[in-house]
Amino acid sequence: MAILAVNAGSSSLKFSLHPLQDGQVQPYVLSGCIQGLEPRGTPVMDWVYLGKKHSEPLAVSAGSSSFESALQSLRALVHRLEAAPDIQAVSHRVVHGGGVFTGPVLVTDEVLARLARFNSLAPLHQPHNLEGIRQFRAAFPQLPQVACFDTAFHASMPEVDFAFALPQALQEQGVRRYGFHGLSYQYIMSVLQTHTIRGRGRVVMAHLGNGASLCAALAGSSVATTMGFSALDGLMMGTRSGSLDAGVLLYLMEQGWTHAQIEKLLYKQSGLLGVSGISADMRKLRADGSAPAQRAIDQFTHRVIRETGALVACLGGLDAIAFSGGIGENDAVLRAQVCERLGWLGIRMDEQRNQAANGQGAYAIHAPDSAVEVWVVPTDEGRIAAKEAAALLAGQPVAAQRQAQHPALAQD
Repeated sequence: MAILAVNAGSSSLKFSLHPLQDGQVQPYVLSGCIQGLEPRGTPVMDWVYLGKKHSEPLAVSAGSSSFESALQSLRALVHRLEAAPDIQAVSHRVVHGGGVFTGPVLVTDEVLARLARFNSLAPLHQPHNLEGIRQFRAAFPQLPQVACFDTAFHASMPEVDFAFALPQALQEQGVRRYGFHGLSYQYIMSVLQTHTIRGRGRVVMAHLGNGASLCAALAGSSVATTMGFSALDGLMMGTRSGSLDAGVLLYLMEQGWTHAQIEKLLYKQSGLLGVSGISADMRKLRADGSAPAQRAIDQFTHRVIRETGALVACLGGLDAIAFSGGIGENDAVLRAQVCERLGWLGIRMDEQRNQAANGQGAYAIHAPDSAVEVWVVPTDEGRIAAKEAAALLAGQPVAAQRQAQHPALAQD
């Protein structure tokens, strides 16, 4: 048996198939992504099975949507692969669980209705996550569908960090910091604690990609993070602004900007793309070499350094820092610049190891005399989602599982 972990977006569907062995979730045997699912797109399915890469175009069946055809192709793929395990359940990454869902949940109509209330808090992700669940429920009606939340890992944050300086009545309505990228941080933390005792201490994790955030963890538990009420706060991102003086929004409203215009500006026209005017892709900006491209890179790097310093202050020091996400895992220049600017913490980089980090597994890139350990940890949100689903279906309390894995939590 296996758990199928999926992440449905506006134009893509990421998937990974994780076998169960003696009740334990194993690394995926099948992973891939179906892209081109937007209207008038050209769907293509790329996948890796037992280490071998494959790619094939997908035909959209008459009377079906691109997503429905993609699910048909995915189901056919799993059935035709030799020795592929049977699917026991489908586990979905859902960005926002609000303050209601702090652990995995079996999807029902009521659950979907409650999750839809958070659509406006993560408009780039939440509606597409939920539509993916609806489509999977229709395509695989016999399988349990489990929702796992990016906000859940941050449920341990103290009120002093999650509360805004607003009237209490607004907090009671749910206006507070939630934090995101939780499935990624949960995976990174589990890997760090396997590789180093420092993972049980004061850790900053950097999930840097098109969406970017930082998380401060103490004894394996999130205590502060840069993203907040929505996935806009904190670091500058690919197309998102990150932290912004609310007065800017008041000014734009006075100038006649509509809600739709402001939302488009903040979510789709800012960040690396907005500053450079060239691209949201860090690789393209590195290759471009122009002054606007360099300005965007420098601003992104500075924001990472600045916010890391704030989280270190919250932790009272730093034992380890871990880089993940598309930029964090692959941009050695950024890692070197961040660690150099944080040298006052006693961080010393091994540049040869930094250049050698290849995304194949957790890799230490600090020098032997570094006071802080530095790691590159390729994330695997799908495996965490699969573990959450397997634990839920087996009747195991997930929170209790985390305490057993991280005994320090039980002492808090």
